[in-house]
Amino acid sequence: MTTLAVVSAGLGRPSSTRLLADRLAESAARALGGDVAVETVELRDHAHAMVDATLTGFPSGGFRAAVQAVTGADGLIAVTPVFNGSYSGLFKTFFDAIERGDLEGRPVLLGATGGTARHSLAIDFALRPLFAYLRANAMPTGVFAASEDWGSGDTALPDRIARAGAELAAAIDGRPAAAKADPYDEPVPFEDLLTDR
Repeated sequence: MTTLAVVSAGLGRPSSTRLLADRLAESAARALGGDVAVETVELRDHAHAMVDATLTGFPSGGFRAAVQAVTGADGLIAVTPVFNGSYSGLFKTFFDAIERGDLEGRPVLLGATGGTARHSLAIDFALRPLFAYLRANAMPTGVFAASEDWGSGDTALPDRIARAGAELAAAIDGRPAAAKADPYDEPVPFEDLLTDR
């Protein structure tokens, strides 16, 4: 079974960010065909736990499960609202909890929402550098949805969603399934634990 993680950093409920995330997930799942398990992580539900993880240095409880769902998925869809020309603080705080190598080579579809189309460049100037640092494989097509895109059937938004979903599906099909690390696969020898370093 192919696993698809969806990260939505919308603040409202409902939110246009979650709406875009769901549309992108539907498009990718349809393009993948077969059995696809979609795990959606609504960051607003983990806001307090994310701050705690920032202070303690490690995620716990439900937030830890959310991080594991994202790092263990075959593909990732990450969508954020745009504030002041960049991703939201909630979005950045979540990905600060991800170790740099945990998304290495992982296909990622980037999406963003904002009040006007002038914020669309945030995908290329803010999101892509973040995921490049995390060594993820960001898809060529990022999808930005402004408020006006939801109110009219004349926009190109459905076509962009379909194209981006197809790109993510092709990238997932072209790579091996994500391996879930087992800390007991290579245990540290007991003698090494006793030596001074």
